[in-house]
This record gives sequence, structure tokens and C-alpha cells, in this order.
Amino acid sequence: MEVKNVEPGSLVKLRTREEEIEGTILESHDPEIILVKLKSGYNIGIKEEEILSLKVLKKPEKPKEEKEKPGTKIDKEKKNIAMIITGGTISSRLDPKTGAVKWLTDPATLLKFYPEISEIANIIKIEVPFMKASENMDSEDWQKIAEVAVRLLNDSNISGIIITHGTDFLHYTSAALSFFLKNLNKPVVLTYSQRSSDRASSDTTLNLICSARAAISEIAEVMLVGHASSNDNFCYAIPGTKVRKLHTSRRDAFKAINAKPIAKIFPDRIEKISHYNLRDERKKVELHAHFNKKVALVKFFPGMKAELIEYLAKNNKGIVIEMSGLGHVATDEANNNLLPAVKKAIKSGTIICTACQTIFGRLDPYVYSPGRALVEAGVIFLEDMLAETALVKLGWTLGNPNWARKNETIKEIMLKNFAGEFNPRLEEKMFI
Repeated sequence: MEVKNVEPGSLVKLRTREEEIEGTILESHDPEIILVKLKSGYNIGIKEEEILSLKVLKKPEKPKEEKEKPGTKIDKEKKNIAMIITGGTISSRLDPKTGAVKWLTDPATLLKFYPEISEIANIIKIEVPFMKASENMDSEDWQKIAEVAVRLLNDSNISGIIITHGTDFLHYTSAALSFFLKNLNKPVVLTYSQRSSDRASSDTTLNLICSARAAISEIAEVMLVGHASSNDNFCYAIPGTKVRKLHTSRRDAFKAINAKPIAKIFPDRIEKISHYNLRDERKKVELHAHFNKKVALVKFFPGMKAELIEYLAKNNKGIVIEMSGLGHVATDEANNNLLPAVKKAIKSGTIICTACQTIFGRLDPYVYSPGRALVEAGVIFLEDMLAETALVKLGWTLGNPNWARKNETIKEIMLKNFAGEFNPRLEEKMFI
């Protein structure tokens, strides 16, 4: 058989002068290069002239017409859950022809790939408000997810919801939902996949199984559920306002910050770690998804110019600055002093808050004079709150038209604990 006539998607074994290779043939834009996806998930290109022999082990399967879509058969002994699919690797699959990863735009196909979910609960509803990579989302997308979530959570037939999402900016969405969903009555589980389902090391299956287990649990929290380690044994459930992605590719990339995980989630059980709110289906979830987009997040760096603060203040209602150590920026008169620009911005009505660059730990402005000067200028020190959570909370606070009517200042709102964004007691074991 001529190599160029092999159908893309075919599993083959081929031999070159140096080695024997087994993998899946992919479409190649260069007629002289044979593109092969290895079992490891990596793609390699081989010049056609270097291939001594090729054997087709398995031809690509033709899609079968399904008599019954997965998830449509209801087991009355199991609880019902709903899914909100938004995009990301977890909502994608390999196209064997091109080697590219494509969205699973048909919700039923997701259950076809991961039937294990149906062993835990009935998937009675799947909604797709949009399909986006997480870097393409903004506050309007968080609001769309929240609107769908409120409707599903207030459905008496649904015990909990799973939201699938891209990884890189997932903690922004989890923070937003923590503030947007008031009077939460059931579990809201966000989950992800660092590695696509075609790879042997994919984390998708365990994350979805554990998410289904969490969705039918008594944990009425917005939480992120994903691998607790590089092993496939259990996941952590982590509070939505206290979680951050700390690794580009590890399966256990998400960690609890300045907090303990809520629980260990195994495929067959849940082990409680810290306090959580209990399910209460008598409650009706309310949508509080107001948001002012004129907020910015900036990291202080040595040599930072005052002009940057001035520019941000001119174009935003609020700014979160990641400051160094306990909460400092340059305030030395001889060294790019930012204090005058900060004072000017606050005087003009811009809200300036600070979070800590170190990620772990708590700000304390009263230890050294630069911190005290910033407090006197009106900067709001957000204790142990994550910078990303702070940005979301600031936009949420500034977007609420009712705060002024209640005679509460923005500072009072920002320092009020709404969704576990503050932890009054940090323990040694909370630092990794």
C-alpha cells in the first residue's frame, strides 16, 4: 500500500531505517511529509522517502447513528444533575484527520466520551451558553453562566450543576460565580482538563467523575474540583474565591490559597476537610451579577512609573495593585515615588485596593512606614484576598447601584466577607 493513500485516522505501524513507529495518521499539508500522532499524544513528521514499510492496523471508525442519545435514560435511583459547557480542553476532542483539538459542540457526545458520569447521576440537562477558550471570556460571559446557573439551581428536579471550563482563567469565573450567586442552595462545581481526552495521561475522566460526586453531595458551595496530585486517585474540592492555577501543565495545577480544600472527592465517596454550607433546597438562588468593567489589575515592579498609575486612574473606576511584601510600592522621593500619583487618583474618585504579590500570606500595612503612608492615602488593603478575586469583587462592588443607598462605603464592602474571600486565620499547612 502506498503511504500517501492511507486514510487519515488510520492506526498504523511503520518502519524506517532507525525505528519502528506505531501511531495514527493525520492530515498533512506537505505531500512529502507523513504526519503521525504517537500514543504519547505528540505528533511527529516523517519524510515519505524514509518509510520502508507501513501496515494499517485499524481503519478509522465511521460514526454510528445512535438510537438513543447518552444521558437520556433516567435511573430513578440516582440523583439528577445538569451541566453547563463553556469550552476549554475538557470540552474538546481530537480530530483524527487534522490532529487538531475541536470543540464538543454536541452535548450528547460529551457523555458518549465519558459514560462514567452516568454511573453516579442522571445528566438530565446540558446547556451551552457559548464555547470559548477562557482567555476570550470577560464579565459578560460570567454573567451568562450565572444566569443559566440560577435557572438550573432553582429547578427542583436538579440536585447540582457541573460547569466545564478552560483552565487558565477558571479562577476568575469561580470567583465571579461566588459573588454573583446569592443564597446558594446546591453544589456548583467547576471543573477542567489540562490534557485532552486522546492522551493516555488525560485528567478528564477523574475530574468529571469526582465533579459528579460533588454535584450530588451536601456541599452547597461554588467550588473547583480537580486532581489533588499527579495520580488518578482523588480530587480536591476548593473554594471558588481561594483557588489559583499554579502550574502550566500538571494535572494538579489548581491549589487552595490561604485556605484548606473543602473536601477530598473520591469516585465513590467524599471526605470532609473544612467547613462548608449545607444543601438547602428550600432556598431560591438570587442573581446578583452586576459588574462594572472599568477595573484594572496591575503588578507593581521595581522602576514602575507614576504615569502608569495616572493612566489607569484616568480610564478606570477602580484599580487593584499587586504590591510587594506586606503591601509596599516605591515611596522614596529619589526612586520613582508612586505615592503622589496614588493620592491624586484616590482624590479624583478612583478606588485603589491592594493584594499581595507573594500570593500566600496576609498584607499588613502597619509594620513599615510605606504601608502606613498608603493607608493614610486611602488605599484599601485586602488582607489575604487573591488578586484575581479582588479584581472580580471590585468590579462587582462598583457595579452594584444599591450600595450607596445603604450608606455603605466601597471600603466597607470590599472588606466584608461575602463568599469566603477572607480567611481570618491562616495556618502553616495552608502554604505549599
